[in-house]
Amino acid sequence: MCEQGGQQQGNPLLQLLPLVLIFVVFYFLLILPQQRRQKKHQQLLNELNKGDRVITSAGIYGTIANVKERTVMLVIADGVKVEIEKGNITGKVNKKDVGSSSK
Repeated sequence: MCEQGGQQQGNPLLQLLPLVLIFVVFYFLLILPQQRRQKKHQQLLNELNKGDRVITSAGIYGTIANVKERTVMLVIADGVKVEIEKGNITGKVNKKDVGSSSK
């Protein structure tokens, strides 16, 4: 009878364990926090109302003049209105915060 060259056949499930552990860590460190941020951002977009002070992804501050299904009309200066997609709004801003940063 021939002997094996010293190689042992381990349990295939134990061989997959490191791969599964890497996936679990990846999920909890990257995927889950991103889903939470995305859900929070979507909630912010759903709560936008006329008169809210916001900042866009381009760094433009404005006041919402009109809210549509996919877009908002922003007043960024006296007589200057721009229409942008809701997804480009990164957050609401307090009126106090904007005034103090420009001084």
